[in-house]
Amino acid sequence: MIYNEEFETLPREAIEALQLKRLQQVVSRVYHTVGFYRKAFDSAGVTPDDVQSLDDLKKLPFTVKQDLRDNYPFGLFSVPMSNIVRLHASSGTTGKPTVVGYTKRDIDTWATLMARSFAAAGLTKNDVIHNSYGYGLFTGGLGAHYGAEKLGASVIPMSGGSTKKQILLLQDFGPTAICCTPSYLLFLAEAGREMGVDMKSLRLRVGILGAEPWSDRMRDQIEKELDISALNIYGLSEVMGPGVSMECIEGRNGLHIYEDHFIAEIIDPKTGEVLPYGETGELVFTTITKEAFPLIRYRTKDITRLMPEVCKCGRTFMRMERISGRSDDMLIIRGVNVFPSQIESVIMDIEGLEPHYQLIVDREGSLDTLEIQVEVSEKVFSDEIRELQNLEKRIKKDVKDYLGVTAKVKLVEPKKLQRFEGKAQRVVDKRNI
Repeated sequence: MIYNEEFETLPREAIEALQLKRLQQVVSRVYHTVGFYRKAFDSAGVTPDDVQSLDDLKKLPFTVKQDLRDNYPFGLFSVPMSNIVRLHASSGTTGKPTVVGYTKRDIDTWATLMARSFAAAGLTKNDVIHNSYGYGLFTGGLGAHYGAEKLGASVIPMSGGSTKKQILLLQDFGPTAICCTPSYLLFLAEAGREMGVDMKSLRLRVGILGAEPWSDRMRDQIEKELDISALNIYGLSEVMGPGVSMECIEGRNGLHIYEDHFIAEIIDPKTGEVLPYGETGELVFTTITKEAFPLIRYRTKDITRLMPEVCKCGRTFMRMERISGRSDDMLIIRGVNVFPSQIESVIMDIEGLEPHYQLIVDREGSLDTLEIQVEVSEKVFSDEIRELQNLEKRIKKDVKDYLGVTAKVKLVEPKKLQRFEGKAQRVVDKRNI
């Protein structure tokens, strides 16, 4: 089902004409209302009048997360606080959090894009959506909540935590869809089994999963354990929240970017050069309809590629491949670039391993080391020591063969590694301690 057929099926020429018109409007507005952008544009030697085509976007300077922190809390807002109806903020793991604001119209736009996303997953007003994204300053919970209500569906505002209660409500309320991180959904499946619940017997048929990079192997695992369709949703607080792009139930191959509201670019993360369609690099977004907190060429640090081919679902928006990792989460082990999601793909391809792992990066002398800690299944854990040693060797060999990096491997007993209700913390970098 297509929620906004008028916009979601526009011809490419019409999409680009709409984007240019909205881009010119937002560039002019931020130049005249946000001191940071006026200074940045002046330093780059550009003015709003220089944007005469979409190709001129590359003339504009990038915005990075540090710019948001430097202008904390409200320095990048382009409307007075009297027009702001809601504030959200990132977790702020380093330094001050990044703060985002929304006007009433921004909230309505966000709700509409989330309704689009749910519709792309095959949901309608007849569905019941169990929302396990966190409510509060994190954008996930309220973003999904307003979108579900906009669609007309019933929403269960569960938020995160209280795992046993989550499973009870999944049984008693009979939701047909669930929103959460993929790692938390696997945790729910595991906890349900321990409670004696047949998780495949639930009414769930689709999972709307995001907030962390995850592999196709993890998708397979989720679908196998819960007998649902697991779909990828993407967003980030700075750009809007969830609902910037969404995988559709028909294609299940790349996430449709809502190009009537966002312009996406792929750049070389080292040089900043714009890359052609199909090449992998860092994702950059420009918001073209946000009122309170517009962003020009915001560097997300997320690694992906753009797919211009039209999807069989009929939506004409550009698609982005699932996020393979982040340019700032990339591990460089003795000169080899490795993303956690690549290691996850190797792990998930080996029978007897659970989808729970942690990467320990350390330094011995002047050399970096990587240790992969991964849980084994109950059956494997009870095997002879020789079998466990052979499994360690297999993991080590596959990681070396596929990724070109030598790693230590440590098999751990089932349920030993920490579980996460929000984003899974996959990497422990002891080099920074």
